[in-house]
Amino acid sequence: MTISEFVLNIAEAAPKILAALVFVTLAYVTIRVILYILRGVLDGLYPDEQDLVVDLGVAIAGVFLWFGVALTLLNIVGMGEIAASLGTAAGFIALGVSYALSNMIADTVAGVYLLRDPDFNPGDRVKSDPVTGTVTAIELRKTRFESDDGDTVVVANRDVEKKWTKYDEAVTTTASVQQS
Repeated sequence: MTISEFVLNIAEAAPKILAALVFVTLAYVTIRVILYILRGVLDGLYPDEQDLVVDLGVAIAGVFLWFGVALTLLNIVGMGEIAASLGTAAGFIALGVSYALSNMIADTVAGVYLLRDPDFNPGDRVKSDPVTGTVTAIELRKTRFESDDGDTVVVANRDVEKKWTKYDEAVTTTASVQQS
């Protein structure tokens, strides 16, 4: 290859490179704005102690947006077939990962529901298989209870969310007075 052919190839690629640079710059600014707005909306929906849910939502949205930008960028520079292959492969990988992590995903989804449930809060006396005790912490994947024996019991959120019973404080107090 001669120098003149090299310069000609650079000249032919310049519009695609320029378009790619403009696209990436605009995509960066747009994604930053979208994630900022999303964080503001989620911060308004969730209290401060549930910042982990907000961070998770923003991170997932960011990954999807940047993956879309990468596929579009490949298309802009003339690698549409590679972008299509990557999109398909990513779909199959996501399917496999979601199947492998199905219990963790179920725990996380159940954790979001438990965190949003006004009837299930730290300090509540609850019966949930396999424990009866006081809720000490609700996290994204697990809930911690202090059992009647004083032990800390950690239960997966998917198991807690299936069925739990909140004890009324007045009934619990009356029952413990009657036993004395």
